[in-house]
Amino acid sequence: MATLKNAFYAQSGGVTAVINASACGVIETARRHGDRIGKVYAGRNGILGALAEDLIDTSKETDAAIAALRHTPAGAFGSCRYKLKGLEQNRAEFERLVEVFRAHDIGYFLYNGGGDSADTCHKVSQLSEKLGYPIQSVHIPKTVDNDLPITDNCPGFGSVAKYVAVSTREASFDVRSMARTSTRVFVIEVMGRHAGWIAAAGGLASDLTGDIPVLILFPEIEFDQARFLARVKENVERQEFCTVVVSEGAKWPAGKFLSEQGTRDAFGHAQLGGAAPVVANLIKEGLGYKFHWAVADYLQRAARHIASKTDVEQSYAVGQAAVEKALQGKSAIMVTIVRTSDEPYRWEIGEAPLAEVANVEKMMPRDFITGDGFGITPACRRYLAPLIQGEDYPPYRDGMPCYVQLRNEAVPKKLPPWLKTK
Repeated sequence: MATLKNAFYAQSGGVTAVINASACGVIETARRHGDRIGKVYAGRNGILGALAEDLIDTSKETDAAIAALRHTPAGAFGSCRYKLKGLEQNRAEFERLVEVFRAHDIGYFLYNGGGDSADTCHKVSQLSEKLGYPIQSVHIPKTVDNDLPITDNCPGFGSVAKYVAVSTREASFDVRSMARTSTRVFVIEVMGRHAGWIAAAGGLASDLTGDIPVLILFPEIEFDQARFLARVKENVERQEFCTVVVSEGAKWPAGKFLSEQGTRDAFGHAQLGGAAPVVANLIKEGLGYKFHWAVADYLQRAARHIASKTDVEQSYAVGQAAVEKALQGKSAIMVTIVRTSDEPYRWEIGEAPLAEVANVEKMMPRDFITGDGFGITPACRRYLAPLIQGEDYPPYRDGMPCYVQLRNEAVPKKLPPWLKTK
């Protein structure tokens, strides 16, 4: 009888409140198919775990510990921001992957991440053809930015959208209480380098009657300082206060980010952070209003206590589907979410070729943004609303959420150390 092939699973890029639900879906599904798939080895810190032969044996974890991943935020196995170069640029990396996969009988590569991770997954899927090693490569979507193409939405986004919508609404109630005697404007900065999906979620803070005056600064709409200040003034004069949701990717007309720091991250992207104080100071200098500002940063993507039930269910489902599709012989695909109905909201699992996913960003459609560029349309609200529906609270003890920390026992190494190339 042939030896069962093992699976390699890893998490990549910025983690989310629900990426571990996908890990739970992968591992529990693989265990249910123990007659067709061997062990699930997790890469410690993403693809770097494969290159360094730093593998975690998930079979050492109890069923209860794996089940607890479903309600535990962040990345249980560690993540990374590392993008494989092409085979022609760095053949040594690909040969190292084959060496590690062969040494540990790995036949399935399941990579959980966003756009850059889809690119890595696509390159790994080409190992069979280019280096003659049989590997089935399936990408599991994850990104709070919601900017992967083809899939209706991305696991991780619904929960961050819920956090931003709720936080914006709650902070706006606070500002309204203080407006006559103190703070007039509250500015909150959210993630979103090129796509304004998270910022759009701030628009849900206001109900259909416009009870809260919310202005949104999208990456897709160039920042017009004069028009913006005029709208802030109009809102304050009419409703006594104003809330501003600014995406970290908001840009000046010349194309420079409001929050650009002049540094680069590991993927070569401009390092962002600081749009909120820039916008707040423009308001202070231009209008004289007292303000407060906040940067949601890690809080928005780590807030498992307020995760969307829809998001948790979809995150688990894409992990489960990745294993099932791999066992069906599928490769070089990304699992997708297909919306079949808005009201009532219904969805199902689909798939997309990785060649059509890698290095493609999905921006906000223009018809999701109001004509003035500062709000969301009814069509956008119909799209967003189902994604934040439902609560899926973690268990609590002594007033604090209970999260699992896995043992993460290492798989014994069989190869010489990896000498990382530049």
